[in-house]
Amino acid sequence: MIAELNRLIEGVEAHLSDDLDVAALARTLGTTEYHLRRMFSSLTGMPLSEYVRRRRMTVAAADVVAGASLLDVAVRFGYGSAEAFGRAFRAVHGAAPADVRRDGGPLRSQPQLRLRLTVEGNTSMDTRITDRPVFRLVGHAARVPLVHRGRNPSIEAHVASLPADEHTRLKALGDTEPAGLLQVSADVDPDYTEGSELTYLHGVALDAATAAPADLDVIEVPAGTWVVFRTSGSYPAALQDAYAASASEWFPSNPWRLRPGPSIVAVLDRAEDFSTATTELWMPIERA
Repeated sequence: MIAELNRLIEGVEAHLSDDLDVAALARTLGTTEYHLRRMFSSLTGMPLSEYVRRRRMTVAAADVVAGASLLDVAVRFGYGSAEAFGRAFRAVHGAAPADVRRDGGPLRSQPQLRLRLTVEGNTSMDTRITDRPVFRLVGHAARVPLVHRGRNPSIEAHVASLPADEHTRLKALGDTEPAGLLQVSADVDPDYTEGSELTYLHGVALDAATAAPADLDVIEVPAGTWVVFRTSGSYPAALQDAYAASASEWFPSNPWRLRPGPSIVAVLDRAEDFSTATTELWMPIERA
């Protein structure tokens, strides 16, 4: 996976003045655009689209300082007007092109990335792979922002808004794996951009033959293979560490890749104040 991501980075560099066809590149690398984008954002800490924008503005800054026409620079890097280019330039460098041309700065450069795999192997991951038939996720859904680290206030508010007896009702409905009350993230931005919206569902899993109550939201899940990471410890830190470790350790070492679909967290046990928990993180995968 590291080799594929470095090829992606090289492709970005070769297409700074036009749009890189990420889907076509992924096919030549024997993977998918979805997996490539998710692994890039997980390992670099930024969406691919943001990296492209930063690299373009880093290279464009040299032309700006050299006195090139702002419209010519804008067109070269795919912007329809000097104004649109100026907004993107300011977002990266914190100053307008004219100010940078006059003063020589400030400039915030984005170096070209190069990823390397550091093999440590000192932490084993409690993992299993399972094939699941068609099932459905049912519960109460809401659109919430993506938060990479720490608690998500929007999710907490959504769950807290449900009546106490609704949690008991949901738990009694569940009749298949993943078991228990579930935290489901669906429709996630492929770039995994912080703050982007996703669908969060607080609910349970039902067998495909089980009818879902009419008052609940439903996510239909096709048959497929899942990797399940079991974690115990501080919540949500241990769970978020498992997300990160899946990209940095598990996927580069195993012949699997992510496929589109919801990620699911099953809470198996937790402290009264939810400060610690034992969870299972379910991620949809396919053979690489």
